Amino acid sequence: MPTFTFLEANRWQDYELLDSGDGLKLERFGKYTFARPESQAMWSRALPQSVWDNAHGVFIPTGEESGGHWQLKKRVDEQWEMNYPLPTQSNLRFNVMTTPGRHLGVFPEVAAHWDFMADSIQKAGTKPNVLNLFGYTGLASLAAAAAGASVTHVDASKKSVSWARENQELSGLGDRPIRWIVEDALKYVQREAKRGVKYDGVILDPPKFGRGPKGEVWEVYKSLPNLLDEIRQCLSDHPLFVIVTVYAVRASAIHVAQAVDEMMRKYKGTLDSGELVTREKSKNRLLSQAVYARWSSK
Repeated sequence: MPTFTFLEANRWQDYELLDSGDGLKLERFGKYTFARPESQAMWSRALPQSVWDNAHGVFIPTGEESGGHWQLKKRVDEQWEMNYPLPTQSNLRFNVMTTPGRHLGVFPEVAAHWDFMADSIQKAGTKPNVLNLFGYTGLASLAAAAAGASVTHVDASKKSVSWARENQELSGLGDRPIRWIVEDALKYVQREAKRGVKYDGVILDPPKFGRGPKGEVWEVYKSLPNLLDEIRQCLSDHPLFVIVTVYAVRASAIHVAQAVDEMMRKYKGTLDSGELVTREKSKNRLLSQAVYARWSSK
């Protein structure tokens, strides 16, 4: 059975979870603070209301999945820059902004995986071929490339891929071998399998629900098993890692771990699973953000 871990991203300087409770979380993204819905925060807030009222913006949800709008109470730049120090001495620089959804272009808790990837790639002493599916604004791709990997980044959103390329230039990684692909993840992997392309590392960060550029429907419970089967056909003989992170679902980490365990059965390695958590500054409580499973050859 895999080990179970509460995995924290504890190298952040430009991000903090300031407080949470009553179905909300108060966060600092660089120079601005925002209040966003958080269904997992089923306790009382620790900081006084005056601190919450001083936030630059609040996301007001509607009944739709991730739907709603931002209510900005102070002036906020259209976009601003944040930094993340990787353990490989590289510094990721990237733009964030308030988007039509509740997100800002970075999932801070996933930085724990960036550290793991950067360390694994650097210790491998080779130039591994890494596939990042549902790559969003490219931060995992940049972490892998900064450590020496050749990366293929796939996302169905042209806007997200353009944002990722801007982050590449901001981070000073314009010369690193990254292929930026706007495509449906499953269709892309199926084509790679037919072409006999092999990858040494896979990063998989699927949404609960989504649509590809040609209207392809993604539903994580139905689509993930099929995608894992296809990815298995694209793994090299000696893969370094496979990382799967799942948000906004009721699945336990053990379910994700068992799916990855079946996928990697023929390889020798270790499997870790658990929850990505963020430690609150106000009361030191842990807020669960996602479940994950991570296979490693080491």
